[in-house]
Amino acid sequence: MVHGAVLAGPDLLTAAVATLVLIAIAGALYTHRLGLSHLLVFMVVGMLTGVDGPLGLPFDDHKLAVNVGNLALALILFDGGLRTRWALVRAGMLPASLLATVGVAATATIVAGIAHLALAMPWSEGLLLGAAVSSTDASAVFAQFSASRLNLEPRLAATIEVESAMNDPMAMVLTIGLIAWWAPAAAGAPAAAGLNALMQLLAQQLGFGLLFGVAGGLLAAGWVRRLPIEDDHDGLAALLMAALGLLLFSVTNHVGGSGFLAVYIAGLLVRHHAERVALLSLPGLTGYTWLAQAALFLLLGLLVTPHEVLRIIGPALLVAAGLMLLARPAAVLLCLAPLGFGWRQQCFVAWSGLRGAVPIVLATYPVLAGLPDGWRFFDVAFVVVLLSLLIQGPTLAPLARRLGLDQGER
Repeated sequence: MVHGAVLAGPDLLTAAVATLVLIAIAGALYTHRLGLSHLLVFMVVGMLTGVDGPLGLPFDDHKLAVNVGNLALALILFDGGLRTRWALVRAGMLPASLLATVGVAATATIVAGIAHLALAMPWSEGLLLGAAVSSTDASAVFAQFSASRLNLEPRLAATIEVESAMNDPMAMVLTIGLIAWWAPAAAGAPAAAGLNALMQLLAQQLGFGLLFGVAGGLLAAGWVRRLPIEDDHDGLAALLMAALGLLLFSVTNHVGGSGFLAVYIAGLLVRHHAERVALLSLPGLTGYTWLAQAALFLLLGLLVTPHEVLRIIGPALLVAAGLMLLARPAAVLLCLAPLGFGWRQQCFVAWSGLRGAVPIVLATYPVLAGLPDGWRFFDVAFVVVLLSLLIQGPTLAPLARRLGLDQGER
């Protein structure tokens, strides 16, 4: 009897978690037919489990959500790098780089103005919110493209996919840097101190991220090429790649670099220099990335408190609409028009800027930093992501066909 009582708690928890995952997967399979992202279903299941849902489970551990989110995103980005052919990278590197740098900064600036008007946020706070929601999400974009089965011209497809992976590190660095900039000002220190910290952090994160990504990718590729991995070792290959990606992410972060930038670059280099092992690992890695996304979006759904979101739903919807209809298109026009992209291509790139886990994870940073009204960043980012997944995701494929960009069967 005592033994059964001891096991009741863990058994019940395991059963509850497994049931939630089964419900989310079943829901994702059905909503997939409607063009809705499976990520949305996992988040909704988390919300229904949370404090305002039928189960009423209280959960406010933002630190746990950020830690899980960082590991999940690192794995997703490394997997994205491994799946990207080098020819695709070369075709989209210039436009994607512009969108991931100039585009992110332009988007953040325009969103800051919208937040200033809609939420009465000071410009510094608005810029921080803009940085958090400026990144398109690699997992959301990869999942939606796979579901839509679009056959786009190589340069356009490369631009969208490479940008979605490259702008995550930029948005992360900008968000952390702005918090470092804003924190001294909030404490009464000179603004220049915060600005210096921002510039130093940007240089450090991007520099070390690039350095460790290249070095780590080349070393990893040289090592795995020499391992006696047979064709039936796909499970071991996937585990090997996952461990390499997470190790590089942790080491790069520890020295002050952008682990997200490092793992994506490393994934690209491993695919290019050790293609056989990289391709062998992909089926297994698909399962790992699904698990990572499921855990992440369930946690993010648990963090959401719908009755608090409803208090600012009007201004948050204005920010979301302004991001989709003004900020993102303006940033795309600024970056792609000089490179010869036509208006149809620009429209599609602008609309394909799906938001996913990254903005919500980044929006938890102000909460963890103890910034005043930090919860507003999280709630607005949640509305932005929800609207993007509900509206942009299902309409992406029809828009491509309407614009004449889908080249038919692959």
